[in-house]
Amino acid sequence: MARFGTVAEHLGHLRNGLASLDRQAGLIDSWGQQLTTAFVAGHKLLAAGNGGSAAEAQHLTAELVGRFECDRAPLPAIALHAETSSLTAICNDFGPDGIFARQVRAHGRPGDVLILLSTSGRSRNLLAAAADARDRQMQVWAMTGPGRSPLSDLADQTLAVETAAPTAVQEIHLIAVHALCAAVERHLPSVRWADQAAEVSR
Repeated sequence: MARFGTVAEHLGHLRNGLASLDRQAGLIDSWGQQLTTAFVAGHKLLAAGNGGSAAEAQHLTAELVGRFECDRAPLPAIALHAETSSLTAICNDFGPDGIFARQVRAHGRPGDVLILLSTSGRSRNLLAAAADARDRQMQVWAMTGPGRSPLSDLADQTLAVETAAPTAVQEIHLIAVHALCAAVERHLPSVRWADQAAEVSR
């Protein structure tokens, strides 16, 4: 595991991560297509992470419920870690490892998608959520750091960012989140792009 280091060193980690993301561009487009199909069929997206990865996961759901680059209907996406009353109650009553898994059991249905973000791929609360999602016949996707991990072993598909610095992994995850939102909007059957809407209203 590499530290942030100097700006020059960190940019090197980012370049490695960007190259890794470029090699997986097809996976992101596939995720966008699969998510669009799920949304059109009435399914939803659940997302979770810890710390900075929680922020990235919530960024994803916010872009989908709101909008990314086009005017469209809101899409059903829930950030499990943002349910603070549920989160604290579950943690208090059942322990920290079940904070996401219990919500998956409450909200998840066959055909839904669960996306989990983790730089290490080893967070026990995410592993428990992934296991429960698989039991509920949900699709499980993971965004992780480099190499194989327990989370990638549980996930149906994994985007693994191959760079040594966890900070760079998180930053590349944000680019992947934006790329996924763009792919969803690209595959939606009918969207109205914001710049086109602005031209019409002038």
